[in-house]
Amino acid sequence: MRQALPSDVLLKNADYIVTMDDDRRVLRAADVLIQGGQIAAVGQGLSTIGSTVSAAGCVVTPGLVNTHHHLYQNLTRAVPGAQDALLFGWLQRLYPIWSRFTPDDMHLSTQLGLAELALSGCTLSSDHLYLYPNGATLDDTIAAARDVGLRFQPTRGAMSIGESDGGLPPDTLVEEEAAILNDMIRVVDTFHDPSEASMVRVGLAPCSPFSVSRDLMRDTAILARDKGVMLHTHLAENDEDIAYSLEKFGCRPGQYAEDLGWTGDDVWHAHCVKLNGEEIDLFARTRTGVAHCPCSNCRLGSGIAPVRAMRDAGVPVGLGVDGSASNDMASLIGEARQSMLLQRVQNGADAMSAYEALEMATRGGADVLGRPECGRIMSGKRADLAIWDIKTVAASGSWDPAALVLAGASTVKHLFVEGRQIVDNGQITTLDLETLIQRHSARAAELAALWR
Repeated sequence: MRQALPSDVLLKNADYIVTMDDDRRVLRAADVLIQGGQIAAVGQGLSTIGSTVSAAGCVVTPGLVNTHHHLYQNLTRAVPGAQDALLFGWLQRLYPIWSRFTPDDMHLSTQLGLAELALSGCTLSSDHLYLYPNGATLDDTIAAARDVGLRFQPTRGAMSIGESDGGLPPDTLVEEEAAILNDMIRVVDTFHDPSEASMVRVGLAPCSPFSVSRDLMRDTAILARDKGVMLHTHLAENDEDIAYSLEKFGCRPGQYAEDLGWTGDDVWHAHCVKLNGEEIDLFARTRTGVAHCPCSNCRLGSGIAPVRAMRDAGVPVGLGVDGSASNDMASLIGEARQSMLLQRVQNGADAMSAYEALEMATRGGADVLGRPECGRIMSGKRADLAIWDIKTVAASGSWDPAALVLAGASTVKHLFVEGRQIVDNGQITTLDLETLIQRHSARAAELAALWR
């Protein structure tokens, strides 16, 4: 059931509005009028008969967009034995722990993860759930997103090749491929809403080339296009990933993706750290999107993704926090800063500006997820807005307060999603965060006790 339309709201007298509109304007001393979940007007001297929220001393940006996450992993942060492992060893350490998860764990972890994202300015998040132990379903995460109030793009992931067939995951965590496809149909038919105001859009997302068959990848692409939904998976994450593709498939990941129908503007791939020039050109030509996860790539030692080359070629690039077991924290504003810094380390101090990094975190991510109605502050776009206090220690002294990635708050002051206020003065409005943290911490301690 769709929620009632929110009341009109006027964000009044912002010091700066970073619009990310088609001209990338930054406005001074301006207002944003929200009506019926949409941005009705942007400018000076606006008025409303509804409520007014002062944005004085603040920067207003589009809500940030998270293009890649594994929300269930919030219960396995900083796990000993996985803290210093490369990707494949990291997965093998954690799979047995994840096999103990319940539907309640999926719901609890998703609530916590989305609340964490909201506080970092995120209004729209994807999620890649590829394992379903003990009766868990995608429904558990969708219910949690409704509790928090974020716009959600869950993907029905899958693993079908277990250890006995040469895959990485234990056999207990894989599914029969016919059952996977049937459940993909079920969740799309039940939950997917293609409208511009949609709060839930479902995607299809076999986990990776090393955990599903070529047949499942191909069949999923056919099904997604029949249903009109997007496709997502991991691709070219590190050197191990490339070696696996060459050994098992006789080609690089880009060719593998193209052969199976996994390129196009309805596809986005996570990581792509090791794409070569030909693969970048392929993604640019086909408008295939990339979820860049800089902190996770650093944490796992995967490398620095060629983001400068991707963007220069025209590849759509958004940012992702990735799962908390590989990133440990989930801050989209932090990812924007890290993406900027890594491109400068690799390509020089002028390789990426603070504004370009923020663009990837907003407009860029929205475009990757097929949501051009989000990620911009423009009349007619969805009212997903982050308001950042610049009268703080972190921003004090900044000559350009709108350059938030260089100097600014790491926590949002106010957050609006579809015109509804989700964060008010730094506090989540939709749930009791203190109680949630207590429950989440207690469950993580229970899981840890089983593996000590």
